[in-house]
Amino acid sequence: MEIKVNQGNLNKALSIVSRVATSIKTTLPILNNVLIRADENKISLTTTNLDIAVVSWVAGTVVSNGVITVPVRILNEFVSNLPKSEDVMLKVDGSKVYISAGKYKSVINGVEADEFPEVPEIEEDKSVVFRVGVDDFKNAISDVVVASSNDMTRPVLTGVYCYTVDKKLYLVTTDGYRLAEKMFIPNVESEVSVIIPTNSLQEVVRSLGNEDDELEILIDELQIKFRFRDTEVTSKLIDGSFPDYRQLIPKKTDINVVVNKDELMRVVKLAALFAKEAGGSIVCETKNDGGENGVFVVSSVANEYGENDSEIRVNNVKDGKVTLNSKFLIDVINVVDAEEIDFGFSTKASPVVIKGVKNKDYLHIIMPIKS
Repeated sequence: MEIKVNQGNLNKALSIVSRVATSIKTTLPILNNVLIRADENKISLTTTNLDIAVVSWVAGTVVSNGVITVPVRILNEFVSNLPKSEDVMLKVDGSKVYISAGKYKSVINGVEADEFPEVPEIEEDKSVVFRVGVDDFKNAISDVVVASSNDMTRPVLTGVYCYTVDKKLYLVTTDGYRLAEKMFIPNVESEVSVIIPTNSLQEVVRSLGNEDDELEILIDELQIKFRFRDTEVTSKLIDGSFPDYRQLIPKKTDINVVVNKDELMRVVKLAALFAKEAGGSIVCETKNDGGENGVFVVSSVANEYGENDSEIRVNNVKDGKVTLNSKFLIDVINVVDAEEIDFGFSTKASPVVIKGVKNKDYLHIIMPIKS
């Protein structure tokens, strides 16, 4: 095999595929390698960790066809340090990979490609296909991953539940303490119900560039593929049933407060400073002043550092109090795409429902801390 590739194009492709190969510790050394294939003027780079596979095609010149695997970390670091104006020549002789760019030369020990795991192909003719804008995809994933779990003993909670109902596509996550629901696509014809690993979605987000406008998503019974520009990311789906979460969403809340997002973030962060020794617990309280106005008070539990409370003037509200994890509240305030936030609850033991006043496509639930 012999190929010639522009340094910038090769560096970009290696940056995309290298994360998968270096993201986990493995007992299979070949998984630390990138599979380089040259075939009829097509050059592809492939990495996998057996759960996720990334393929990126690179524009270049194929002098002779062939395939080899190379340790991706050293190849990526070598290419990234080459001058951007140089063309990179890569030639294979046996298991030796000779790389040169102008006056810079290196030899890397490769491994025969037959040791590299076969990357499974999705059955495109039997797949459900969606096309979405890249910005919409990034925002939707950001909205829901904050509530995803890291507990591998409950695999279904480590993923994003993607399903359709009433011709709408929803994304949902929960870690048992909070829940995020995003109405992602408002009008779809195909039905789907799958759980996508959160880390796979985050890998796709990291791989998307500013020049990407649209993302194609293909889903079959076992896998999901994301296709954009010259890259494909294929991931296994999580086997299992997602909890029947809709029964956890209160049909209504007795107390609703509308507050400015920036002001709410400020008072929650101030209270959180004094709440570290209390596990991050803060108290959110509504008080009616007997007239048409009221206050929303966010305070911390007194400890050796002191205590804090801040007030936000609000419209007429009922008296109520609920204790929350400050980190959970900060997480959702960060992702709500609205200037004003609707904060609703009923009792100190009932779920808190948070959503944007002018954004009805997203809601977030936080379970209170017993006090």
